[in-house]
Amino acid sequence: MIILHIEHTVNDFNTWKASFDNYEAFRQASGVRCYRVSRSLDNPNFAMIELEFDSLTEAETLLANVQQVWANTNGKLIHNPQWRLSEVVQTREFQR
Repeated sequence: MIILHIEHTVNDFNTWKASFDNYEAFRQASGVRCYRVSRSLDNPNFAMIELEFDSLTEAETLLANVQQVWANTNGKLIHNPQWRLSEVVQTREFQR
């Protein structure tokens, strides 16, 4: 399993999240199996997204498309986007 981790500062989290939500069908069609959105406790306008894929090719393709979206926003929604791709080597869930 491949994880694409993206993080960036946003001007306003709620405005950014509404825009993010508009791309739900796109994410699903791009091979995203699941995703998680979080934000920093000490800076609520710092967004972090983890997207899970079956393949590296799917993750790289989505990243290339997202980078085009970022280029078209001209810094109006996000600032200083950073990303990394990783491979999950172990997952463990504990029962409560």
